[in-house]
Amino acid sequence: MRSSDRPNGHCDGHAGKLVPVVDHDRCGSKEDCMAVCPYNVFEMDTITKEEKADLSLKGRVKAYFLPDKAYVVRPEACHACGLCVPACPERAITLRRLPVGPL
Repeated sequence: MRSSDRPNGHCDGHAGKLVPVVDHDRCGSKEDCMAVCPYNVFEMDTITKEEKADLSLKGRVKAYFLPDKAYVVRPEACHACGLCVPACPERAITLRRLPVGPL
């Protein structure tokens, strides 16, 4: 994919500034994020009972039929290329800036 096809126009080049966040209410287990991520930031795993309890009614119904969800397992590897955001057909992924300095 050309850099002009990416949502932010280019890859940040440095890992650790942005992190993808997956909305499990929306995630449809399609694995598109895994397919496009050049840094292996995502993995699919079965949602836990505790996580399912925090979902909306629509999210719980979706999780009943599609229990595997995308998880960000290597956030420090994200280079902010943004390929995962448009690849997700459910629009379940956003990129968020990591806080700077001590919390």
